[in-house]
Amino acid sequence: MDNITKNREQYKRLLNFIAALVIILFFVMGFSFVWYNYYNSKMHDPFWHYGNFLMIGIYCVMYATFTSLFNGFRLGYSKFLGLFGSQVLGILSTNAMEIVLIALIGRNRMDLSTMFVLAAVELVFAYPWSYIFTMIYTKMYPPRRLIIIYGNSNAKYLVNKMAQRTDKYNICAAVSCEESLDEIERRILRYEGAIITDIPGDLRNKLVKFCFEHSIRTYINPKLSDIIIRGADDFHLFDTPLLLSRNDGLKFEQRMLKRFFDISLAGIMFLILLPFMLITALVIKLYDGGPVLYSQVRLTTNGRKFKVLKFRSMITNAEKGGAQLAAENDDRITPVGKVIRKIRFDELPQLINILKGDMSFVGPRPERPELAERYELTMPEFKYRLKVKAGLTGYAQIMGKYNTTPYDKLKLDLMYIEHQSIREDLRIILSTVRTVFVPDATEGVDDEKPIETKRDLIEHDFSKDLGMTEEEVVEYEEENGLPKR
Repeated sequence: MDNITKNREQYKRLLNFIAALVIILFFVMGFSFVWYNYYNSKMHDPFWHYGNFLMIGIYCVMYATFTSLFNGFRLGYSKFLGLFGSQVLGILSTNAMEIVLIALIGRNRMDLSTMFVLAAVELVFAYPWSYIFTMIYTKMYPPRRLIIIYGNSNAKYLVNKMAQRTDKYNICAAVSCEESLDEIERRILRYEGAIITDIPGDLRNKLVKFCFEHSIRTYINPKLSDIIIRGADDFHLFDTPLLLSRNDGLKFEQRMLKRFFDISLAGIMFLILLPFMLITALVIKLYDGGPVLYSQVRLTTNGRKFKVLKFRSMITNAEKGGAQLAAENDDRITPVGKVIRKIRFDELPQLINILKGDMSFVGPRPERPELAERYELTMPEFKYRLKVKAGLTGYAQIMGKYNTTPYDKLKLDLMYIEHQSIREDLRIILSTVRTVFVPDATEGVDDEKPIETKRDLIEHDFSKDLGMTEEEVVEYEEENGLPKR
């Protein structure tokens, strides 16, 4: 069984390449037909061979680039609709840029309707392509059978999150770190991968080495120190390897470039989105006659306080009883608020905060002082987020939800702080656009969830937990191709 799995693994990249090649070739052929028959032939001074090749090549590169940025070629990364949504974004972005290019080349005398037809055909083709290759991937790569090694009750949250992707993960066993090392290693060998979460450091080091030695895939829930170390540079001044963690953020010239990027992009977006912002403000005013905007005191670099601006999505005086996070199905959210929160329009006034310098486009979301103080009582490291300027979007926004725990949000923010760059900012901004297509990205916090691990929801070691006899265990191992104990 292990050999079969390893043989399939080596073809995963090949399958992704073939899938990408199929759709790229189809789109290039479609654009070539449109370019030769509807545009180049009607130009006063048509392109010759190399010019035509250049136009086709530009289209191909733009589509491949945009779609890659939206993860539109990564089979297995998203489910079918997620993959199709990424393709939609890639197709629309590519054809929008190509329409601008053709309008410039043709001096705005070309009939651009053919490009809209091409985009529609591509969207139709992308739907079955996404479905077919998702099915092929699912058949070739069924969910991995995993075991989780846990150290405390909060492992339940990780189990529940990974259980949402039944197409990729099958958590079928659990073992406490209180078991003996030999017992844990024996159980790990029965599965295709191991999840290690919240266990003592010395045990974790032994299990990581054990999994490496036996070529077992390992999923590790990182500690904050792990994330900081991941941002370190290799230091080769001596013959003994060292890791250098500078911990000083961006250099002066990088901060200047980031500020220029923020001002430029915020200014352009403000002008483009101004009509939509005016419509949003009008709808909010007409609904209940209350104020259109509301402001809250938030924290940015080094704990400096500022007032963040938002379109009001809740009833007036929603927090007269004190500060509280938005809950799932929160009855304080107005019908208009539900819509603008869904499409993130409630955040648009923060473009003004970016232009003023209180915020950046990408960074940790600004937290309220009273909530930050509450978090720091049990999580002193929460203040690490204030090492950089607060942001409109970030890792915690594109990967997390409203019900993501503060500790997980801190981890995501630290990941950004340790890897921040203009290139990474661009990737996060484009990924933020994609989150609009994710229906559960604006869930609220559910404070009623129990914190204990529901061990009855997952299967444990058969011989110890289900009362199987030794003969039944051996029979089960033989039927399922599991390693002998």
